[in-house]
Amino acid sequence: MPVHRCGTTRRAMARGFLTVLALLLALPATASAASGDTSDRGSAHMGMGVAAHDGRGGLPRDGRAVQTEGVDVSSHQGDVDWSALRGSGVRWAYVKATEGTYYRNPYFGQQYNGSYDIGMIRGAYHFATPDTTSGAAQADFFVDNGGGWTRDGRTLPGALDIEWNPYGASCYGRTRSAMVGWIRDFLNRYKARTGRDAVIYTATSWWTLCTGNHGGFGAVNPLWIARYNTTPGTLPAGWAYHTMWQYTSSGPTVGDHNKFNGGLDRVQALAYG
Repeated sequence: MPVHRCGTTRRAMARGFLTVLALLLALPATASAASGDTSDRGSAHMGMGVAAHDGRGGLPRDGRAVQTEGVDVSSHQGDVDWSALRGSGVRWAYVKATEGTYYRNPYFGQQYNGSYDIGMIRGAYHFATPDTTSGAAQADFFVDNGGGWTRDGRTLPGALDIEWNPYGASCYGRTRSAMVGWIRDFLNRYKARTGRDAVIYTATSWWTLCTGNHGGFGAVNPLWIARYNTTPGTLPAGWAYHTMWQYTSSGPTVGDHNKFNGGLDRVQALAYG
């Protein structure tokens, strides 16, 4: 009997050891899942959630209001044919510079300098990931990697792209008040670093869902509204008008096309600050 108990104990210990070993071997994958797999991070770009959440309508109606055509680009477009875009009437552009504190657009030089060299007014944008690092940290990363500003009349203030999370929950796991705090943190640091108030790119539906339709930024931060329809629609609280409007993701040459709410002189005025 003692021998039998010893054998049973050894078998139980062996099973326990194998169970623990299996759990230990699984830990890296489990930890990676818990912290978020970053293998696809950096792939985000302006408006990638707009059609899925808000749908698509017609193209903007021709009206009396003067508007100036622009585009936004990221690594998805690769090397951009800026000559063709200028020939089609495009006069301003925004280029994705960074995302979070972990990604820099490898095509930024060709896109940012190429648009400038062809005679356009251009700026840089940052794709926000409020679930990874603080707003201030991301503003610093943005400014340090192409998101700065100079008063040359050809450089637009940086833009904060804050919209649906392409890697997880729409609001990045943040409460509405926490999201507003994160955005404020980014904007304050950006202004401290550059002297300019950053443009806010967003969609009204996302802004309402994730900030509770906060109205505290409209007095100083220009609004870039995303809506693929005939009009910009209802704007988020705090803004009486939009400065820019992304109206389609299927325009000529690069896909994302925008209208500046005013003539080229107003684009230049925003650049000068």
